[in-house]
Amino acid sequence: MRIRKNRLLKLALTLITVALMAVSCVPTAQLSYFNDMEELAQPTVNPRTQKLIKPFDKLYVRVLSIDLQTNQIFNATDEMRMGSYGSTAGLIGYLVDEDGNINFPFVGKINVVDLTTADAADKIQRALSDYVPQTSIIVKYVDNQVTVMGEVQRQGVYSFTQDKLNIYEALGLGGGITRYGDRKKVILIRNEEGKVLHYRLDLSDSKIANRSYYYVLPNDVIVVEPLKAISTSYSNITYTTILSTISTAIAVLLFAGLRF
Repeated sequence: MRIRKNRLLKLALTLITVALMAVSCVPTAQLSYFNDMEELAQPTVNPRTQKLIKPFDKLYVRVLSIDLQTNQIFNATDEMRMGSYGSTAGLIGYLVDEDGNINFPFVGKINVVDLTTADAADKIQRALSDYVPQTSIIVKYVDNQVTVMGEVQRQGVYSFTQDKLNIYEALGLGGGITRYGDRKKVILIRNEEGKVLHYRLDLSDSKIANRSYYYVLPNDVIVVEPLKAISTSYSNITYTTILSTISTAIAVLLFAGLRF
């Protein structure tokens, strides 16, 4: 009887070990980026140009002048405070209206649609030169946002000011992909000219850098799908189910051992 019970106990322990290994083991290749690095003969080139200003963008415009009074009139009292990854707390911006204009003090409406920030700065400087000579203009984006969801460390909506924010930097805002996120199944949702487009990205492919969607745009949504093996989003349910099943199996085995 004792020998039989010991065998049953060993069998139960074996079941527990196999079950835990099944839910905890994920192939290294599925957790790695750039699995094809050895295949790259030359650096990948991405020719993407600088983002152009569109309606409903928000721009920070700073007027630089040797005249102190001019600086006080045109610039916000709070200095631009930029933390990690382009935090824009305290920035006051100009909203580009649906016609592509900003309403600038003294000058009035200035159309900046489809211009780069550098070109917009030149246009504002020329318009302002009739009122204030010898000024220099700085234009930056503010309140650009990207939404990161799914199997990332911190889901949320994140702000950025960079003209070029790539997909890896965007995921970094959310703490990166969890160990159970599928790097081959990342979905990018983008609104372009009134159409909602969906792109499926493979982050293990080094050639992604030459694709147009390598750089994210304001209001993009990035969704990281879970691996088929397991998802951390449902890990508590998974482990509870597994342990419940194991407990039931042990009870049945022990009961059968006692009967015989």
